[in-house]
Amino acid sequence: MTTSMLARLESELGVTFQDRQLLQQAFIHRSYLNELLNHQAELIDNERMEFLGDSVLGYIFSELLYHRYPREKEGGLTNLRSALVRRDTLARMATQLRLGDYLLLGHGEEENGGRHRPATLCATFEALVGAIYLDQGIETCRDVVLRLFAAELTKLDQSHARKDPKSRLQELAQDRFNHTPRYRQIDSIGPDHDKHFVMTVQINGKPYGIGEGHSKQEASQRAAGMALYLLGEPPANYQHNPQLALQYGLTLPEHTAPPDNA
Repeated sequence: MTTSMLARLESELGVTFQDRQLLQQAFIHRSYLNELLNHQAELIDNERMEFLGDSVLGYIFSELLYHRYPREKEGGLTNLRSALVRRDTLARMATQLRLGDYLLLGHGEEENGGRHRPATLCATFEALVGAIYLDQGIETCRDVVLRLFAAELTKLDQSHARKDPKSRLQELAQDRFNHTPRYRQIDSIGPDHDKHFVMTVQINGKPYGIGEGHSKQEASQRAAGMALYLLGEPPANYQHNPQLALQYGLTLPEHTAPPDNA
């Protein structure tokens, strides 16, 4: 691990370390010290930094997700955070930064493929985050982490938006009204081999949506999509069509504009 290598990594991170020994320590694997004959007292492995970096990542993502998804419950936020800090995600980040090239490993660990092992790469990434935090503070550390995770966060947003309308409506209805949506079939149209169903959804006894589909499930999802639209949380690519409600004489609430922080 040369000075030029560390400078290259600093450039990729957009950070200039005040204390490069912290950056170097992030790459000292325990196996390296175990096999070092003349163990230098000032050398410390990266396990404590890994511990710190794990907590720093947890804090950064917890704060981000709290503000990014204001209607998500505690359990949902935990699942979203877990997707960001799980081993394969962090190992992928380490691979993109080529952190394995910087590792100081013992011969045995090297021969056993430690430089490319996901668990080792994950731990190294956490140690690097710990080093950035110690040297630069939380604000710079947050900036670096969120920049590195920009693509992952976009994927997370897309995955969250694709949650099916019934699931999203249930969460929203319980959050806003403390009531669970109720679905009811009000019509079926056509022969048995090509039957269409019409379903409505009610919240606290009031109709909020209507949908038609080849199955009760499909019709219910469409009814939930309409309800989400009227509540200001329209599903992706939703096309509002009030004609079905008019056809069945259903009086629905006025459309609510999406909140600014949604």
